[in-house]
Amino acid sequence: MTGTRDERVREIVTRYAAHRGPLLPALHAVQEDLGWIDRDDAAVIADVLNLSKADVHGVVTFYADFRDAAATRHTVSVCRGEACQAVGGQELYERSVSRFATIDDVTVTEVFCLGNCALGPSAQLDGRLHGRLSDDRVSALTQGWS
Repeated sequence: MTGTRDERVREIVTRYAAHRGPLLPALHAVQEDLGWIDRDDAAVIADVLNLSKADVHGVVTFYADFRDAAATRHTVSVCRGEACQAVGGQELYERSVSRFATIDDVTVTEVFCLGNCALGPSAQLDGRLHGRLSDDRVSALTQGWS
């Protein structure tokens, strides 16, 4: 990458400035190109799109798809929707957070529906959907993540 991160963010976001509703596409483009939306990027994005930094920050922090740091090597996204909650989704999420807390290259997040309601509790492990998860199954599927 040539130039500073701020220059690159400005270049990316400028492509969307004339569009209707440019913020979400611009944020996706920045993340795709640079890997994450850095806290300092909000000021540049706000300036280019004539928005407040609070508006940009609010959108970045509202949507779980946006990262504020480099992506980890592995991800666990546990469903916390009603159907999964009814069959242990909350507990699976809490145990997953504990299980991977000391492993730096694993991120555990919560999602609120994976569309796999009949097979809960469900989660995505590195983007692949799994249902009827238990601690033992999560351990088996993530063996070697350390």
